[in-house]
Amino acid sequence: MILFGATSGQVFLRGIVGERFAVRNSGAHAVVEGVGDHGCEYMTGGKVVVLGRTGRNFAAGMSGGIAYVYDPNAELPGRLNTDMVELDSFDDFDGDDISWLRGILAAHAEATDSAPAQAILADWETHRHHFVKVMPRDYRRVLAAVAEAKASGADPNEAIMAAAHG
Repeated sequence: MILFGATSGQVFLRGIVGERFAVRNSGAHAVVEGVGDHGCEYMTGGKVVVLGRTGRNFAAGMSGGIAYVYDPNAELPGRLNTDMVELDSFDDFDGDDISWLRGILAAHAEATDSAPAQAILADWETHRHHFVKVMPRDYRRVLAAVAEAKASGADPNEAIMAAAHG
C-alpha cells in the first residue's frame, strides 16, 4: 500500500502501483501510471491522477477528494464502485480542474520523465477528452453548498452542516 492515510504532500510515481493505492488518502496529491484493485478506497481528501488502467473496485467507500483517470478505452465504468461516487466526462470539468490537471501532469513529467504524461501534454487537445473525474456525490454537494454560502456572504460552516444533514 502506497499513500495509505496520507494527509499532505505530493507524490509522482513512474509506473504502475499495486493494490490499495491511496487508501484513506485525506490530503495528498499523487500521479501514477496505473493502479491495481481497490485504488482510492475510503479516500476522504486529496487528489489522485491515474494515467493508465485501474483495477476493480476503484473508489469503493470514497467519501472525499477527487480522482482523475485517463481512460481512452472507457474501461473505468466497469471497474468503478459507484456506491458513493459519480463519473464526469472532461466536458464537465471546470477551469480549475483543467488548470490543476495540466499543472500536475507537467510536474509529474518533469519529475519522472513519464512517457504517458509527456505524450498527453504534447497533444493535449486530443488526449484531454479521455480524462474522467471520479467524485463522491456527498462531497460534491458539500463543495457546492460552501461555494454558494461564500458567494452569498453566509457562513460556510453552517452550509456544510446543512448539506451534511440534508
